[in-house]
Amino acid sequence: MAGAAVVAGLALGVQPAIGARQQRPAAERWVTAWGTSQNGLATTSVTNTTVRMLARVTVSGDAVRIRLDNTFGAAPLVIGRASVGQRIQGAALAAGSNRAVLFNRSAGVTVPAGGTVTSDAVALLVLAQQDLAVTLHVPEAGVRPSQHGGAFVTSYAAPDGSGDLTADESGMPFTATTTNLWWVKAIDVSSSSATGSIVAFGDSITDGTCTTLDAHDRWEDLLAVRLALDAAGRGSPDAHKAIVNEGIAGNTVTRPNLQPPPDSPPGVERLDRDVLSHHGVTHVVVFMGTNDIRREAPAAQVIAGMQEVATRVKARGLKVIGVTIIPRHNRPPVEGNTGWSDVKTRIRGEVNQWIRTRAPFDAVIDFNEVVRDRANADLLDPRFNCGDGIHPSPRGYYEMGRAVRLDLFR
Repeated sequence: MAGAAVVAGLALGVQPAIGARQQRPAAERWVTAWGTSQNGLATTSVTNTTVRMLARVTVSGDAVRIRLDNTFGAAPLVIGRASVGQRIQGAALAAGSNRAVLFNRSAGVTVPAGGTVTSDAVALLVLAQQDLAVTLHVPEAGVRPSQHGGAFVTSYAAPDGSGDLTADESGMPFTATTTNLWWVKAIDVSSSSATGSIVAFGDSITDGTCTTLDAHDRWEDLLAVRLALDAAGRGSPDAHKAIVNEGIAGNTVTRPNLQPPPDSPPGVERLDRDVLSHHGVTHVVVFMGTNDIRREAPAAQVIAGMQEVATRVKARGLKVIGVTIIPRHNRPPVEGNTGWSDVKTRIRGEVNQWIRTRAPFDAVIDFNEVVRDRANADLLDPRFNCGDGIHPSPRGYYEMGRAVRLDLFR
């Protein structure tokens, strides 16, 4: 892999970033500071009520835009009103922070089935690592949300029939909770200092399976904090990149002949929607492939899928960073799951060897090396295994997050 660096371990002695000296004027500096991947249609529905979805932005700025997607909706989504404010605790907002969100200068908007809309700019000071609450009034009956299922963050809803509560800052009417993220796809931040956005494009190990509800302890969450602390240590506290988590549990790179078939849009199919549509992206971290192998894909198919993703990302002038596939413990097949075996471990090794030596990535993060068992390289380290032999524990995610060299993104 010509010119690519294989990296694991903490970055030491890194040089100051030059990005802050090369930025466009502030008015043009929209950076996607939070995002999520919709992966299906909710089994529940809402009727004439208001929902409050929570999202943690990862750069500071003085204005925001809200993107709503209706990817899996079977009918147009009608939003009566929307607002955004600074969350302090639960569903409550900081007093005076709630702002009306307009769409083409209108209070309401209709998002077509399968479609997307982005709001007008909303003047609102936000800080990196601050929770924002996007509040949506859904006036129609029996509306099933297009969602990111299992978001590992608690969001809120008022009872059906509650009507428009978008102006409420107390949070008291929002008595129902959900860990699914409904309709809100991304938040852009207008920043004169942020140096771009990094998209983490992956499966459950990026999405956060086995992390702690509301703790934000995924590997990319720690990376976001480290980027902010590093910038502050260099005397430029807001001159760092945002992190966008575009992981989906169970996600694959490819689709053909997988058994069982994928239950979410594969990486090659959702790349435009979940990566290339975002603003200010400079780097894409590609961390997937384990679910293709589990579903009987040969190494050549996984490699071809990663090659396609890398080629399309680089065609946009972006840097693409590959990640090695971490170990999985053997599991016998059961209905709906073909399990894991020594044969699949060998395929994983073949793909990892390609990632390290021949893939067209600009750099490689070797998470396999970070979390493998030192006594048996084909297994997860028991200290970092959440118990299923597949996913890291929160401590394992911590080791992964601190192993990423920050100078990869300079």
